Amino acid sequence: MPAFTRFLRYFMVVGQMGSIRKAAGELNVSASAIDRQILNVEAELGIPLFERMPSGLRLTAAGEMIMAAGGRWQKELGGLRSQIEDLRGLKRGHIEIGIINALSKGYIPKAVTSIRSRFPGISVGLNVMANEHIREAILSGKVDFGIMFEPQGHRDLTVRAFVDVILGFVTPPDHVLAQSGPVRFSTCAGIPVVAPAEPLAVAQQVKVLEKVTTVELNAVASSNDIQTITSLSMEDVGVGILTSIDVLTEVRRGLLAFTPISDPLLRPMTLALCTASSRTPSFASAMALGEIENGFSQLGVETPASPSVDSAATP
Repeated sequence: MPAFTRFLRYFMVVGQMGSIRKAAGELNVSASAIDRQILNVEAELGIPLFERMPSGLRLTAAGEMIMAAGGRWQKELGGLRSQIEDLRGLKRGHIEIGIINALSKGYIPKAVTSIRSRFPGISVGLNVMANEHIREAILSGKVDFGIMFEPQGHRDLTVRAFVDVILGFVTPPDHVLAQSGPVRFSTCAGIPVVAPAEPLAVAQQVKVLEKVTTVELNAVASSNDIQTITSLSMEDVGVGILTSIDVLTEVRRGLLAFTPISDPLLRPMTLALCTASSRTPSFASAMALGEIENGFSQLGVETPASPSVDSAATP
């Protein structure tokens, strides 16, 4: 194993630089030692790995195969070392998580705090992405796992936990809409509205509601940013239209009220914690997943229709 590891390290650098001399400088090893390692393996395989040219070295077909396999082997070795450290109880590692914008406040930051408290050796990277980009990031390995809307139909994803998220009106707690239970979309007819704009997922739902109900929104403002809509609603510029997850933190603090829209054509959206079906989570990922999974139901708590929900509900 050590001899093979040494050869592969030399070989990969030579292949990348196209020169034994340059590789020697990069590795701080004599050029003759590198050349000897490559010649020995070429002799053992009975086939050249490089074409020796006046301008430098170029990989042969066999060399390209070893280069590709070497890249995979190095990646797997890194994962193996991480697993061995896990067995030794070191509990170290780094994880990347993909989340939608609405989760950049509230539950996820608290979950990261808990992860760091329980596992100080684990560092966390939070990647805020458009919903449609999270699946690709999970499958490509850019993130270890992600939280996204509507994972149904993606067989390459494993759903670890999920909650239902609904659409509603967002207002100050003393607004007339906040004094009732769920209401129809037509209730907003003639009322100043802060409308969601694409690429927000709720913008599509609002368009469907407008078309089916023939209600024309009195949009005094619009935005493609959840926090902007939240702030404008808090200032009573107009009634915001967002999902329950978008304003969960503000509602729990008593800063806003959320009134569900009850039109029959609306169905809840599924917010899910997902991993790649083809990949086993590392120790660090498994620990973080467990922490987030255990409290995931908090994202689907009862939807407050009035300011009766107080800050005492905050976990």
